[in-house]
Amino acid sequence: MLYALHEASFYASTPMRLAARAARDFWGSPLNPAANTELGRRLYAGADLFSNVTRRYGKPDWRIDTVKINDVDVRVRPTVVWQSPWARLIQFDRDMADMRRAGKFELDPAVLIVAPLSGHYATLLRGTVEAFLPDHAVFIVDWQNAREVSVLQGRFDFHDYIDHIRDMLRVLGPRPNVLAVCQPGPPVLAAAALMAEDGDPSRPASMTFMGSPIDARLSPTVTNNLAEEKPFTWFQSNMIYTVPAPYPGMGRRVYPGFVQLASFMSMNADKHQEAHRRYFNSLVEGDGDGADKHLEFYDEYLSVLDLTEEFYLQTIDIVFQRHLLPKGELMHRGRKVDPGAITDIGLMTVEGEKDDISGIGQTQAAHDLCSSLPADLKEDYVQPGVGHYGVFNGRRFREEIYPKVRDFILRTDPNFAGKKA
Repeated sequence: MLYALHEASFYASTPMRLAARAARDFWGSPLNPAANTELGRRLYAGADLFSNVTRRYGKPDWRIDTVKINDVDVRVRPTVVWQSPWARLIQFDRDMADMRRAGKFELDPAVLIVAPLSGHYATLLRGTVEAFLPDHAVFIVDWQNAREVSVLQGRFDFHDYIDHIRDMLRVLGPRPNVLAVCQPGPPVLAAAALMAEDGDPSRPASMTFMGSPIDARLSPTVTNNLAEEKPFTWFQSNMIYTVPAPYPGMGRRVYPGFVQLASFMSMNADKHQEAHRRYFNSLVEGDGDGADKHLEFYDEYLSVLDLTEEFYLQTIDIVFQRHLLPKGELMHRGRKVDPGAITDIGLMTVEGEKDDISGIGQTQAAHDLCSSLPADLKEDYVQPGVGHYGVFNGRRFREEIYPKVRDFILRTDPNFAGKKA
C-alpha cells in the first residue's frame, strides 16, 4: 500500500510541479524585465527549489568521457562485458591510441569495484572510478533496480549476490583485484574465501574493503543499533512493499529505495535543510557555481533503486543480526564459508575516523578472519577526518587514500609485483 501511495502522491503533485516549472521559466527568462529584481529572483528560486525537490530522479549517467593520464586526455567508453537480469559488469575502456600517446604501453592491474546494493546506483562511485582509471583496467558492478525486473526472472538473494561476484571475477581472467565499498564487504569476502578454497585461477590477487560491515558487532552505529534492536519480523512487516503497475517488476516484493532514502535523510535532516537553504540563497544571489554543486550532489543522492525482499531481509539477518560470517557460521549452497582458507590474496582495509555508518573496527575485523594470511599481505588504514562517504570519494580519498590502495595492489598482485606507480 505504501508504494502505491508514494506513486499516487507523485502524480497528484504533478499540476503543482508543472506550475512551478512554468513560474521558474517565466521568472528566469531574460525577456522578463522583472527577472533580475529582488522579487523576481526570489520567485524564481522558490519555483526552482519546489520543482527539484518534487521531481523524479532517474538513474544518473556516468559522465566519464575522458581521464587525464600524463597530461593527455584519454577517451573513456563504458562497455557492458557481462550481464544478468540483476546486474551489468561495466568496463571503462580507455582508448588505446590515447594511452600510447600518454606513454602507457603495458597492461595495468584489473580492478573489480563492487558497488553497494543498498539504495543508490553504482554511479555514486563515479569519483572512485575516476581515481582508479589512470592506473588500472577498471570494471564496476552496476546493480539493477528490482522494480525493473519482471517476477518471471525469479528471486535474487544474498547467496545469488555471492555467485554474481564469483562469476564476474572469472570474466576478468586470472587473479584480478577486487574492491568492495561498504555493503558488499561480507559477500565479497565470502566469494573470495570460496574461490580460495577451490583454488580458482580467478580468485582475487588482492581484496580491499572500504567502510564495510564485516563484523557489525564492533563500534555499533545508529544503523547497527536499529538492526539489532528491532526483531526480524519488524523488518518483514514494515520495510517490504509490493511494486505497483506500470513498472516491469509489478508484483515483486521489495525494499523500496524511497524508504532507504527517507532513512538517510532523517539521519542528517538539519544538514539537508541547510543545504537546500543555501541553494535557494545561491539562486537569489546569482551564484551559479554554488547552485550547480548542489544540483550535482542531489541529482546523485536522490536517485535510488529498490532491493529484492529476499536480499534485503537476508542481509539484515546474516550481517546485522546473527553476524554469521565473523562467527564462522555462514553457509553458502551447503558449504561453510571459511576466510581462513585464504592464503595468497592481499587484504587491505580502509576506514574513516568519523564514519557513522560502519564504525571503526567493523572493516578491520577481516584481518582476524583471514587468519592464514601472512603479515606482508595485510594492510590496515584509518583515514583521519572523514566520514563514510569520504572513505571512497572526495579530495581526501583522491589524495590520501587512493595512493595507498594503488600501491598495495601493485605490491600484492603477482602479475605486477615490483612495478612502481
